[in-house]
Amino acid sequence: MTTHTLVINCGSSSLKFALINAHTQDTTLTGLAEKLGMAGACITFKQAGQKVELTLAQGDHAGAMKAILSYLDERALTGSITAIGHRVVHGGENFHASTLIDDSVLAAIEDCARLAPLHNPANLLGIRTAQACFPGLPQVAVFDTAFHQTMPQHAYLYAVPMALYREHGVRRYGFHGTSHRFVAGEAAAMLGLPLHNSAIVSAHLGNGASVAAILNGQSVDTSMGLTPLEGLVMGTRSGDIDPGLFGYLASALNTDVDGITSLLNKQSGLLGLSELSSDCRELEEAAANGHAGAIIAMEVFCYRLAKQIAAMVVALGRIDVLLFTGGIGENSPFVRANVLGKLAFLGFQLDAAANDAAFRGKSGRISHADSTAAVVINTNEELMIALDTAALTQGK
Repeated sequence: MTTHTLVINCGSSSLKFALINAHTQDTTLTGLAEKLGMAGACITFKQAGQKVELTLAQGDHAGAMKAILSYLDERALTGSITAIGHRVVHGGENFHASTLIDDSVLAAIEDCARLAPLHNPANLLGIRTAQACFPGLPQVAVFDTAFHQTMPQHAYLYAVPMALYREHGVRRYGFHGTSHRFVAGEAAAMLGLPLHNSAIVSAHLGNGASVAAILNGQSVDTSMGLTPLEGLVMGTRSGDIDPGLFGYLASALNTDVDGITSLLNKQSGLLGLSELSSDCRELEEAAANGHAGAIIAMEVFCYRLAKQIAAMVVALGRIDVLLFTGGIGENSPFVRANVLGKLAFLGFQLDAAANDAAFRGKSGRISHADSTAAVVINTNEELMIALDTAALTQGK
C-alpha cells in the first residue's frame, strides 16, 4: 500500500500542508488554510491539477485540521498516513537535528518561544492540533535553526557581554536551514560534486531572505541571527542596521521598542526603499519603466546580497558553487545577473541564455562551464521535512 507523510507548517493565522510519498518523493496533495481565527476563514486543496476551495465553518486551527481529515477520509487517503512532520522555526541550542516529538520536546519548543514569539507558539498549536486529530501517529519536529547549529563560536557569538549568551541565549541562530540543507545536496548532485568535500554558498531569496556558507555539507555561517530580521534586505524587513537606530528613532518618532521593531519588520526592506511594493516582480517591472524608488530598492537589494555572498567566502576559504533558490532566486534572472556581475572577481561568468531560461521551475547551471559554478535550484522544504520524518519513524 502507498504510504504518505503529512507535512504541516502552522502559522498564527494559517496552516500550510502537504501529503508526500517519501519513498517516491511524489506530492499527492497540497493545501493552505488561511484567515484562521478571523472572519472569512477558508481552506484550499490542490490535487492532480484540481483546486477545491472551502469556507471553514469552524474557522480556527482545529477546524482546519478537521477539514483536512475529512478531505482525506473522503478520498480514502487517511489510512495511508504513517507519520506527521512539522516545521518548527526555532529550536535554540536544544536541537541539532530533526527529532521525534514527545513531552520533553514540546516543553523545549515552548521554552524557545521567547526567541521566536511570533512563530513557535503557532508551531506548537499545529503540533497539538495534529496530535488530537491523529492520536496514534508518530510526529516529528524539523527545525529551521537545526542546520546552523554546526556554526563555530566565532560565527555565532555577538560581541556583547557573555552573560547575555549564557543567561538569555543571545547569539546568532540562523533560519531557512531546512531549505539550505536541501538545496546544497541538490546542487552537489547536479554538478557531480562530493558534498563532503565542497564549499557552497546558498542564497535563499524570497520575502524572507538569507545566505549560508556550507562547508563539506555543514553550515559554518549564515546571514540571519537571533531573529530573522538580521542580514539581507528583504521584502518588508530591513536586514542589517546600526543598532543605534533604535535609540535615535525612539526619540525622533516618539515611539517605543515594539514600534521600531514593527517598523523594521513590516515597513522596511524593498517596500520601505521603493515606497511602492515588497514584491520583487512588481519592482523589476517598475524599475524598467523608470520608477526611481523601484530602481534604488533593487540596487540596494542586489548590492547587499552580493556583499553578503562575498563575506560567506571568508567562512569557506574558497567557493565551488553559488546557488540561488526561493521565489526570487528561482525566478529572477535580473537579480541573478546583477549579483553575478558584482561577483565577477570570484570567477563567475554569466551564461545569459541559461540564466534567462531558469524560470518557473526550471533549474540548472547559469554560469559558463569554464567559470565558477552558479546554479538555480528549486527548493522543497516540504519534501525535506517528509524525508526526515520518514527516516525517524520507520518501524514506529
